[in-house]
Amino acid sequence: MRVFLTGATGFIGSHVVPELLAAGHEVLGMTRSTRGAEALRALGATPHHGELEDLDSIRAGAAKADAVIHTAFDHDFSRFVENCEKDRRVIGALGDELKGSDRPLIITSGVGMGEQGHGKPAIETVFNTAHANPRIASEEAGNAALQAGVDVRVMRLPQVHDTVKQGLVTPYVAMSREKGVAAYLGEGLNRWSAGHVGDVAKLYVLALDKGARGERYNAVAEEGVSAREIAEAVGAGLGLPVRSVAPEEAKAQFGWFALFAGLDLSASSEITRQRLGWTPVGPSLIEDLERMDYSASA
Repeated sequence: MRVFLTGATGFIGSHVVPELLAAGHEVLGMTRSTRGAEALRALGATPHHGELEDLDSIRAGAAKADAVIHTAFDHDFSRFVENCEKDRRVIGALGDELKGSDRPLIITSGVGMGEQGHGKPAIETVFNTAHANPRIASEEAGNAALQAGVDVRVMRLPQVHDTVKQGLVTPYVAMSREKGVAAYLGEGLNRWSAGHVGDVAKLYVLALDKGARGERYNAVAEEGVSAREIAEAVGAGLGLPVRSVAPEEAKAQFGWFALFAGLDLSASSEITRQRLGWTPVGPSLIEDLERMDYSASA
């Protein structure tokens, strides 16, 4: 298939490109820069100039493809709500272009959307429509496209990591450096699920080749890593003290990150593994944090 991949030069997308090519697909990779286009050509992909703000460029890319994988997202978390609404518009545009065809659209969301409550890990068969995370906009847009007849499949991400980036942990590292302390809320028992970027990239391709319309997949290798474990690893890497902060201190300590600091984002991938035959093999989140070059992340 010819696959239109948004975010083709981003953290996750740049790993998806070689996996798609290895599986025998052609890749039409969206990029907004000349440098990105050169990088895609070097990998064997065809560049497509486009931007998330330019919906016509998004539609044009989808029009040329047999399938779409949407990994692009504006990761300025200080404008998270606004960027989630931007993603809603992008998914809407992709859905409009694919409507009336059998071409699959794989969109990206977060594992929190499958939260069951009562301390249970998030699962693929739940869509918690009352979830407070603004990223719910992505799945709401996906559901609208699904109801319009589009073959929508959802990839729900945990903290996707290697030794350079680690999802929400990356801005947490920068914040800890700035504050001079690696902090966690309360006892730090809330957990975040995680998956190595190499394993996650393989799962996108499995969702394309073996997935089914309307299904959701959790790209989770580790069901939950505690906030305290993460803080201790970051504190050791930065050479900073590690301490607990009370909930009333959260805003002063974490700023915009307070929205996420106390969330429990544990998630299971049992259904995903069974349905797609996915077996993650990459290093753990803590292993990557321990091997990270913190001087390079400054």
